[in-house]
Amino acid sequence: MWLFWLLFTAVILYPIWKYWALLIGAGYDPTPAEKVQQMLTLAEMKPEDVLYDLGCGDGRLLISAAKDFGGRAVGIEADPIRWLMARHNVRKTGMQGRIRVLWGNFFRFSISEATVVSLFLLQPVNNRLKSKFLKELKKGTRIVSNTWTLDGWKEEWKLASEGVHLYRVE
Repeated sequence: MWLFWLLFTAVILYPIWKYWALLIGAGYDPTPAEKVQQMLTLAEMKPEDVLYDLGCGDGRLLISAAKDFGGRAVGIEADPIRWLMARHNVRKTGMQGRIRVLWGNFFRFSISEATVVSLFLLQPVNNRLKSKFLKELKKGTRIVSNTWTLDGWKEEWKLASEGVHLYRVE
C-alpha cells in the first residue's frame, strides 16, 4: 500500500514541481552543453568576468563559466529543488570557490557585480528585467539570452540558428 501512495504522490507532485516555475516566469528546460558553450563564447566570457545566471536551474552554465572559461559565477534559483541540484553539481565539480548559488527571487538580489548575465526566461520576465539591468549593471555588461529577447533593445549579435541573443548595457 505504501508503494501505491508513493507512486500516486510522485505522479501528482512531479508535474507540479516541473511546471510551477512557469508561474514565476521560467520553466525548466536544461540548456544543452553545446548551447551553453555557444552562449558563453558569444558573451566573450573571460577569467576576469563574473557571470550571473538568473534562474540557474541545475547550474550547468555556472560550472562551464568557471571551469571552461575561468571566470567566477553566481546563480540565482527560485526553485528549492533545482537550487539543491545546482549546489550539488557545483560541489561535485569542486568549483565552490568560484561559484555561488543563491536561493530566491532574482528581482530581490543585487546583480551589480555582474560583467556577464545569462538568461533562459520567458519573454515577459526578460522585459521586466530591463529596468533592473539599467539600474544595476555597469555600461558594457554583456547579457546573453537563450531563446527570448529584450524587446526594444538593440542586439549586438544573434546566433539565429541557435536562438541565442547578445546585448550590451548602454
